[in-house]
Formats: sequence, C-alpha cells, structure tokens
Amino acid sequence: MELLKIVSISFHNAGKIFDFDSRDFELKVGVQVVVETERGRALGTVVREIREITPDQAPPKLKAVLRIANEGDRNMADANTQREADALKFCRQRVLQRKMEMKLVRAEYLFDGSKIIFYFTSDGRVDFRELVRDLAQHFRTRIEMRQIGVRDEAKLVGGLGVCGRELCCATHLRNFAPVSVKMAKAQGLALNPNKISGQCGRLLCCLAYEYETYSELRKNLPKCGKKVQLESGQAEVISLDILGQKMTVCCANGERCQVHVDDLEKGPVKGAEVKPQSARPKDGDAKKAAADKKPSESRPEKSDRRRRSGNRNRRPKSDQQKTEGRENRSAAKEKQEQKPAQSQPRKQDQEQPQGQTQNRKRRNRRRPRRRPGTPQDSGKS
Repeated sequence: MELLKIVSISFHNAGKIFDFDSRDFELKVGVQVVVETERGRALGTVVREIREITPDQAPPKLKAVLRIANEGDRNMADANTQREADALKFCRQRVLQRKMEMKLVRAEYLFDGSKIIFYFTSDGRVDFRELVRDLAQHFRTRIEMRQIGVRDEAKLVGGLGVCGRELCCATHLRNFAPVSVKMAKAQGLALNPNKISGQCGRLLCCLAYEYETYSELRKNLPKCGKKVQLESGQAEVISLDILGQKMTVCCANGERCQVHVDDLEKGPVKGAEVKPQSARPKDGDAKKAAADKKPSESRPEKSDRRRRSGNRNRRPKSDQQKTEGRENRSAAKEKQEQKPAQSQPRKQDQEQPQGQTQNRKRRNRRRPRRRPGTPQDSGKS
C-alpha cells in the first residue's frame, strides 16, 4: 500500500493547524507554501515536518500543496496587508454613519483578492445587509462579515498580559482550553477579577498550566483547620505551602511554626474521640427499645408538659376576684331553684282539644326539628 506524505500548515500566527498532501516537495519547518483550500488559494507556513500515513488515516477532503512560495507571492501578501488597513478604516466609517452596535476587529483579504472578510464583535445579532451593499459597491468584490468572541478578538489584536509578556493566545496557544475559578482556588490565588482576568475580560488561560501539578501535590497535605500530631503534641494547620510541601501550624501553647510534610507522625491523631461503629444504635434496636417502654411512664410527662404550657401565661387571681366568683355562683344557684318545677302549658294547647294536642305531639316526635341553616330537601313539597 502506497503511503501518503502529510505536512501541517498554519495560515496565521498561533492559528489552527491543517494537514495537506505535500506530494513530492521537500518541506521544512518555517517554509512558506501556496496551498489549495475550500475558500481558494492561500499562503501558509509549515509548522510540522512531513510524516507518512496510510490512506485510511488521512483526513477527509485532503487538499494538496501547489508550490513553494516565491518572491511574487510574498509581495502579493504584503500588498494585501496594506489594503486590509484601508478596508478596515472605510468599514468603520460606514458603521459609525449607520450607528450600528458592533465593533470591527480586523479585515482580511484572501490571497487572490477575491473576497474580504471583516471580523467583528457584538453583544447580539446585527443586521448588516445594508452595510454589505455599501462595501461591495466600494471594493467591487465579495464581502463576508464574521462575528467572533472576545477571546478570538484578543488573539487577533494581540497585546501584553499582566505578566509583562505577549499574550499566550497571540504567540503559541492555538486552541482555547476551558478555565474555571476552581483552578485559581487550588493554586491559592486571590479571587480578585482584576488579577485573574486577561485582556479579553475572561479568566487567564495560564491558570490551567499548573493546575494538575498543584492538584497532585495537594494530596499529600492536610486541609486547613485539621489537627495533626507532632513530636511536641497536637497542632492545628493554619496555612499551606503546596510547592514547598510545607504547612504552618499552631501548637497548643499558641506558638506558630512551619513544618514539612515528612515531619508529621503517621497514624490517627491522639486525643480525637472516634465513636466505634458497634456502639451506634441500630434501627432495629431503637424500635425495640421504644416498644418496650411502658406507656404509663411517658403519658404523665406529656400531660404535665401540656398543663405547664397551658397555664404558663395565666395570671394568679387575687382574693377579691375569688370572693366575687363565689358570690356570682351562689346567686345563680338560688335563681335556678326559684323556677317552677313544671312549665305552664301553652295557650294554644289549652284551647285545642286533648286529642288534637296528642296527635300534634306525636308528629313532632316523628319529625326531628330542622336546624337553622340546613338546606331543605328538594323532593319534599
């Protein structure tokens, strides 16, 4: 099986890497070549030496290297760079005239000049159809507007970081890795957004460089606030030096000292109370103990508690109030005794005959008295 010769090429500084078929060219790292891409011809730089692979391992739609760049190709690339500055200036004027909420970052000419790509950033979607018409009429070529993020903006613009060196994304970082605040915490950095954020406003990409090293070294050290056993006695961990594998501890007498992780005594801390698992009551034993408990022992406690809670807010009665209460009860008892033992018959019962009165009493016994407010049966007339 015939092997393919593959070469890796990048089109921008710290840009993405693409594989091409080198054919019979002898290419070394740093050589500029002209290749065929989906957008047309482009000028790129070799970033990896030639390697051989089988056709099954080749990427899909593999393009080939056309030629090694000559002096004319380099002059054309320099001319496109000058035209990009003029195109960016004109496009910014049009954006200001139309009061569009977008920030232009860069303009890029293709190698053959058949298209201009304008990179911009915006918080939302932008309707740039009228802008594209103006640019197409002025430049007489195809126009493409491409929206990018703040990290890509910093990569294209470049600059200096908080460390004083050029931005990693503009020099060697080709792909953006996810970065989180957890990485800053693991390295003991101050969680100040101004100190851990880059030029793009996001977390520094360099936080991920040493995160794995800090995670591995931290496994050997105890956490802050833990009790450790030293030769002089028990001490509490206050702060950690992860790279030096040291810790600052506070002894029982209040003195602070720095201890290496190898100076700690291995084993459990003396004086720590650890409850054995057998001493913990199981669920079945707890239920059995609750069932064996007599109800007579628990009821008085509940009744006493309720009685205490009910009488808690009552005020004690004075002697005058007690005397008035006795007089009121005796007067009510005397009034009840003065009532006749049998109530007088109603006037209606005296006028009616005895038989009718008895019949009416029987009906009243059969029919229960209806309480006020109860709905009547709709079936009865």
